[in-house]
Amino acid sequence: MKLPHYYTLIFSFFLSIFLFSCKAGLTKETNQEEKRPNVLVIIADDLGAHDLSTTNSKYYETPNIDRIASEGFQFDQGYASCQVCSPSRASIMSGKFTANHGVTDWIGAASGERWRKANQFTKLLPPEYEHKLDTSFVTMPEAFRDQGYETFFAGKWHVGGEGSSPEDHGFNTNIGGYDVGSPHGGYFSPYNNPKLKDGPQGENLSMRLADETIQFMKGNKEKPFFACLSFYAVHSPIQTTEEKWKKYKDKAVEAGVAKEGYKMGEVLPMRQQQDNPVYAGLLESMDEAIGNVLSSLDELGLADNTIIVFTGDNGGVVSGDSWSTSNLPLRGGKGYQYEGGLRVPFLMKVPWMNQKGKKNDTPVISTDFYPTLLDLAGLDLLPKEHSDGVSLVPLMEGKEIEERPLIWHYPHYGNQGGKPVSVIRKGNWKLIHFYEDAHDELYDLSKDEGEQTNVFAANKVIGETLYKELFDYLKEHNAKYPTVDPEYSEEAAQKYLKRVGVDRKVILEEKRLEMLSDDFDPNNNWWGSQRIID
Repeated sequence: MKLPHYYTLIFSFFLSIFLFSCKAGLTKETNQEEKRPNVLVIIADDLGAHDLSTTNSKYYETPNIDRIASEGFQFDQGYASCQVCSPSRASIMSGKFTANHGVTDWIGAASGERWRKANQFTKLLPPEYEHKLDTSFVTMPEAFRDQGYETFFAGKWHVGGEGSSPEDHGFNTNIGGYDVGSPHGGYFSPYNNPKLKDGPQGENLSMRLADETIQFMKGNKEKPFFACLSFYAVHSPIQTTEEKWKKYKDKAVEAGVAKEGYKMGEVLPMRQQQDNPVYAGLLESMDEAIGNVLSSLDELGLADNTIIVFTGDNGGVVSGDSWSTSNLPLRGGKGYQYEGGLRVPFLMKVPWMNQKGKKNDTPVISTDFYPTLLDLAGLDLLPKEHSDGVSLVPLMEGKEIEERPLIWHYPHYGNQGGKPVSVIRKGNWKLIHFYEDAHDELYDLSKDEGEQTNVFAANKVIGETLYKELFDYLKEHNAKYPTVDPEYSEEAAQKYLKRVGVDRKVILEEKRLEMLSDDFDPNNNWWGSQRIID
């Protein structure tokens, strides 16, 4: 029977609505067979939680990194998995906390009786640790490679040398990544890097790593790729051009130079001001390099199908190394167990999710990247591998995730003044166990983000419960602990502390003001940046 014309029109109208709705409701996962999303992971070295404009810095300028936040999702309580680099980077790659994978200190740090040669006169001897990430682990790049992705790495590795290089952990291509953690040749060519050919004299290292990443994307735009752009910046030695130094010197002077830039910590002076123009220039160069990568994604037509992650490997350097920045109001910095040493920028852009400029304050950690990125790409998760991470997709969809413990195990002394500790955070509570004297500190971070008041005595049940959960985990993973040094000398320790503390503070204050003076001249060609051949 033939339907009347108006019934046919009504039927067609509702059918078109139904089909449109089905098409509009298709998720990225249902379209995976057609074109899986690309993944770009960007890691900065030693970048403080408040070193970006988008994380409330009034001094540094980072418009391109800020763009990732404004077009994506910002986790305001994002954590690195360790307060120093190698363990943190091993955790990003493996999805495991440091006690689980065994790389508990930066690779190359002395341990056991060899630690005495560092002449830091400490009460404890740090334990031995793994000097490379075990190749039996299936890493994040391996998981992507094994599911059809082309994989690429550029920049700092520092998770092992021969036999544990990027190529041994799932990266098809490696540019510049080897066992060393700092830029041996500095930030301007020649680089003195066996995995990176020198460019024209004076070429910028951050820009070069970005250019290598862009060339990789151009050559692989027709197939899905997993790329990791891992900057050496902003690790010491901090270097910049005369032009950038002057820009930030003038900015600091115009804002008013504080009389004092440092405050004594327990061991070393701690920087209190974001007014280092050389560090600011180094950071801006990295931001400009990231801007080039983002522009290339646009030009190549890849931006709408590329997930971008931006994070750091540990907190900003407030003491030791180059005394580069301030993490205030967070306490401490790189090498320390406090928030300034563990909190990092934590940004994710997923183009097809409605998340522009959204923020979330759920505690998350870098081991979460592994399952999250697999989940977003519609790939098989590997829960036995990324056992200490969870997918953050529910949070990005406006839902919640189950409360879980975040655990840090660092039984070593940081070059920056940190002590051997293990830490657990669950909910708003954070417990720190100190191995030197076995005391515990408990903080309610919802009320005391700066960790100024230890409330363990008033909250013993909470503290003891967290302590048990922490050490149950450490026991399960056969964690190693520091031991008492029978040769410890209190007299030698006090002499050392005076030399590196009070005496050093005077020198640092002089250098800070010198760097902010009009006649500051680090050398005759600004670390080689003026050697560019036209």
